[in-house]
Amino acid sequence: MKVPCGASAIIICALLVFASSFASAFAEVKAQHDDGDPAQEETISLKDKIGQMILVGFLGNTPDRTGFRRVLDQIEAGEIGGVLYLGRNLKNRQTVQHMNAALKEAAPAHLPPLIAIDQEGGKVQRLKRYHGFPDTPSAKRMALRYGPDKAKTAYGTLAEALTDWGFTLNLGPVVDVDVNRGNPIIGRLGRSYSSDPERVAAYGAAFVSAHRDHGVLTALKHFPGHGSSWTDSHKGAVDISRTWSADELMPFRQLIAEDKVDLIMTAHVINRTLEKTYKNRPMSLSETALVEILRSDLGFTGVIISDDIQMDAIRRNFALEDAVLKAVHAQTDILLFANDKRPDPDIPEKVAGILLDAAEDDPLLVEKINAAYDRILALKSRLKQPASSPSIPIGIESLLPAITPGDHLCALTPAQ
Repeated sequence: MKVPCGASAIIICALLVFASSFASAFAEVKAQHDDGDPAQEETISLKDKIGQMILVGFLGNTPDRTGFRRVLDQIEAGEIGGVLYLGRNLKNRQTVQHMNAALKEAAPAHLPPLIAIDQEGGKVQRLKRYHGFPDTPSAKRMALRYGPDKAKTAYGTLAEALTDWGFTLNLGPVVDVDVNRGNPIIGRLGRSYSSDPERVAAYGAAFVSAHRDHGVLTALKHFPGHGSSWTDSHKGAVDISRTWSADELMPFRQLIAEDKVDLIMTAHVINRTLEKTYKNRPMSLSETALVEILRSDLGFTGVIISDDIQMDAIRRNFALEDAVLKAVHAQTDILLFANDKRPDPDIPEKVAGILLDAAEDDPLLVEKINAAYDRILALKSRLKQPASSPSIPIGIESLLPAITPGDHLCALTPAQ
């Protein structure tokens, strides 16, 4: 049968469109495979998997400083999975952008680095107004003056700026319940949203959602609750056995149920209400707290990150080897070393050596390292394609009244 000329043209065009679409789809699938299909995991050594479990602070605030060059080399070699910025590392927007671009370029395409910072707002925000970064109110002030919707808008401004500077992980929100307003590290600093667990969860959800809109990961902290303490775990052992209550689990439980969690950071606090067997073991090293309660009871299947292993609550009471092994056995996926007071650029090598030596005679430890790597791989896959970044027409300065003097300063040390 003779096909009319016009019909032939239509058929040919349709075939060309189909072929073009097929070729594009094939190219996209191939590119995804080339960029790092999880199936390539079979070729990854145990040492490289351990490297992804280590996140470190560093010295230097320009790309040419020795401290930065060291972590850049460690990222490229697979010895670490990310870095933490403290105040000492921050010079200006352009310099930080160059440093973060270099870190991303050095990492494998399927394992982008976690580039972390503490930017909660109020007294704990490393990037400050004099860096050219917008101020964010403390959690307490945010919840007192604004509802969750307006808070989400403000946090969107924060997250958009973090994306612009090249950060991929904000170590917040604090979802500790404000049980003790005299708490030197939570309550007094305005880091908790409320004494009401439900309000804490609502504002925590706003923080997480706003960051997700801009492709920035977040970490709820400090599990299973640090809000009732009378002392600071940066300075030594903290025991909350008599002050903690199960209500402090509620924000974690609710946000897990609502799928509003990327990572959860653990607390270096002793809690004999939860850990009845090893009574002097902090929650960050407790299998009871992390495996039985966080994983099994609360149903969290994502990435657990420790608070700084070099804090005095750990350093004064546990050898490095003991702390590392206990944390990993408790299903901690990422070990954080801020390298703050006693910087040790060799810490990745030391930690890898500890885990590799122990793994030779401990098949269960190998399983836990493999599981941690799988969770980290799944987390990092979300960094490959940034979420859409809706434009926010009003800046945080016009949305909120001026920050009171001192509210934007870090509560720890100027270098942090």
